[in-house]
Amino acid sequence: MADKKILQDKNNYGKPRPWRQKKLENLRYAEYLSILLYKKAHKVYGCADVLRFRKLPDGSTKLYQTWFCKSRLCPLCNWRRSMKNSGQLKKILTEAHKQQPTGRFIFLTLTERNAIDCVDLKLRLRALTQAFNKLIRYKKVARNLLGYVRSTEITAKDNGTYHQHLHVLLFVKNAYFKGSGNYLSQANWTDLWQKALRSSYKPIVNVEVVRTNKSKGKPSLLSSAQETAKYQVKSADYMTDDDNRNQQVIDDLEQALAGTRQIGYGGLLKRIKRQLKLDDADNGDLVNVDGEELPEPTEAELIVAKWDQQRKNYLIW
Repeated sequence: MADKKILQDKNNYGKPRPWRQKKLENLRYAEYLSILLYKKAHKVYGCADVLRFRKLPDGSTKLYQTWFCKSRLCPLCNWRRSMKNSGQLKKILTEAHKQQPTGRFIFLTLTERNAIDCVDLKLRLRALTQAFNKLIRYKKVARNLLGYVRSTEITAKDNGTYHQHLHVLLFVKNAYFKGSGNYLSQANWTDLWQKALRSSYKPIVNVEVVRTNKSKGKPSLLSSAQETAKYQVKSADYMTDDDNRNQQVIDDLEQALAGTRQIGYGGLLKRIKRQLKLDDADNGDLVNVDGEELPEPTEAELIVAKWDQQRKNYLIW
């Protein structure tokens, strides 16, 4: 086994992909599931144990075949989902801009008070989605809304609470920025979000105009897309030095996230997703995350890497 080479898989920029780091986190997550007596622990242990890559003419490699467990909190699967969501969103936004060249993008962050435990979190996640669906139907919002993509993010706090919030990329008509009857200030958005939440307090809302290209002091479309498509829960939230805390967070999130979706599309962006025939990132293919189909490889073009528990790395076979 000592003569086996360690896997070196790099992206288009020459940066090594974090297979080893994600697999180590995956194994730790599986161990926590086992301690918590989740039946799927065995399935999670086997996630991406064997990787088959296609060697491309330029010398780079592309994942060709493996098996992912698709558990919601699996660090390996979440990494691949994030890549897939980001790639799909970029394609959708590019096509949206082609179909509506005068359309503009707005990035919203919608928050509410922290959930106190897993039961409260599950209820609040459902209420958060319902409040957002109300928000986009309000006349002041709907009159200039072309489409949207929204994602849910949850942060585990040190005091045992959970901060659930929405990242929303809105695609609006250019008329949104013309006249007081169309434009919504941050205070307007806050009032509307408070109304949709039916809350007695003023929730924190952040709204920013997105520039198609990089602009000093303004978010770019690329950065906003990446923010929307990132992990629903960062693995760092349940991979701390405190094992008891990690187990509690994982148990809470497993229960609260069951049956939920991370990303939702609406309006023009939802129609474009269907037009482009993009599959579901939550339950779809996590191997071919960029959507580019490759022909069947010959045996000579394949690189096979297997996880070695002793050396704690992927080794080439």
